[in-house]
Amino acid sequence: MTADYDTLAKTIAALTEGETDEVALMATVTCEVHHSDDRFDWTGFYRVTEPGLLKIGPYQGGHGCLVIPFERGVCGAAARTGETQLVPDVDAFPGHIACASSTRSELVLPVRNAAGEIIAVFDIDSDQPDAFTQADADAIGAILSTVFA
Repeated sequence: MTADYDTLAKTIAALTEGETDEVALMATVTCEVHHSDDRFDWTGFYRVTEPGLLKIGPYQGGHGCLVIPFERGVCGAAARTGETQLVPDVDAFPGHIACASSTRSELVLPVRNAAGEIIAVFDIDSDQPDAFTQADADAIGAILSTVFA
């Protein structure tokens, strides 16, 4: 099963309408995205809790890393640069943090609030190599922008 992003966007919009609590929004987005596609092995947020530091937020899947500095890994790169990280082979990514040995590819998107500040990153891991496309990044990025901005 692969994600039907139009339906997913409508479902998330309906579930989150009027909600302002960031953690509640993150939990709902994580659940819906995680269960929308068989490629998504681990799905969740790492929240910016202090300058240069991410801490795990709502997620689905096995255990994640609890703390990730901006200067480490794929999530840190997304937070540091403010750019989506589309990584077809995590073993080829310099400084990749192996929170789960099963992860083969990763998609990490920065999450911005209405003021344009990065408040988190949204991390999707797959146990399949080269699992993500730019179309996935664009569709999920659009959902995140709608929910959090």
